[in-house]
Amino acid sequence: MDLLRWGRSPWGEWVLTHVSWSLFWASLFAGVLFFVAHASYMLFSAHRKRGAAETDALEAAHKNLPPKIERHSLAARLFHWVMAASMFVLLFTAFLPVVGIKFAWVQWHWMAGLVLAASIVFHIIHASFWLDFWSIWVGPKDIPELKAELLREFGHDVPGPKSGKYPLGNRLYHLAIVFAGLGVVITGMFMMVRVRTPLFVRNPYILRDTTWGLTYVTHGLAGVGLVGLVIAHVYFAVRPEKWWITKSMIFGWITRRHYLEHHEPSRWPVGGDERRNAKPAGQA
Repeated sequence: MDLLRWGRSPWGEWVLTHVSWSLFWASLFAGVLFFVAHASYMLFSAHRKRGAAETDALEAAHKNLPPKIERHSLAARLFHWVMAASMFVLLFTAFLPVVGIKFAWVQWHWMAGLVLAASIVFHIIHASFWLDFWSIWVGPKDIPELKAELLREFGHDVPGPKSGKYPLGNRLYHLAIVFAGLGVVITGMFMMVRVRTPLFVRNPYILRDTTWGLTYVTHGLAGVGLVGLVIAHVYFAVRPEKWWITKSMIFGWITRRHYLEHHEPSRWPVGGDERRNAKPAGQA
């Protein structure tokens, strides 16, 4: 199976032109295979949330926690749903023609791309100045949590730390979506100069043929990668044990019980918690 497409430039040189659409079908199949395999595995997987007795003890220790705890602000939720809508439009307009559904897709595609680019710029600014920017990233500090989560998955009752605001799986997915999303947006902005839009003067000669080939290949690889990533995201969003997270992206809050079952209060302090606000002994 050829993964890349080649063509001859006007000067007779062999240059890359795009990825093979076989990769789209491979990504689609991988996404479907993943959720079938994961759903089967979850029938036998140990639950990762805290037990009832441990959660009851935490509730007694954190009496000042509000019944509803904000997880996502209105601005963060609006960004998520605008980004999701633009992502679906991009994927449908890109790949429906591949499966034989023909329509005038180019205009819808680049317009959705601009919406996605604008939402990403907004999110970077919003996360940098109004949110805890580093809470969504993974690093060496997360190794103890990863070890504990893996041991729990195999049925071991270990005392390792729970997650902060974002579970480890969410943070790893965020890292993947950052690379794929920036890949399609950056290359897509260059590709827009090759089509007629009210925004740019069409200039297909701004890059060399070999550079255009690499641009199209990068765009295609990121695009087919997003197919699998979106399938995984939707799958986890509709799973019953993850529905409390999905509802928080709709309503903005989670219950105190869910907060204590799934999170480490010391890693995600919440306003109103007397243990967070208490001063050390001897401090005025």
